Amino acid sequence: MLKSILALIILSLFLGTAAWLFFIWAVKKGAFDDVERAKYRMLEDNDADAQEMPESKAAPEGESTEEKPEPKVSITG
Repeated sequence: MLKSILALIILSLFLGTAAWLFFIWAVKKGAFDDVERAKYRMLEDNDADAQEMPESKAAPEGESTEEKPEPKVSITG
């Protein structure tokens, strides 16, 4: 019984130290520098990204680039 308690204490100290070291590493890498920026990122205008995308993509051989009409589905019940 004493061996299992001692093993659990050592294991918890090891895991606590590992978590602390991971936190220190994340702070040094700058993971927590600007936590407010993420919630405003979705409000930014991304027109520059839209201009870089090609107007039309080449269709595989045998397929046309024209839009196909949506099939009409009626649900009766």
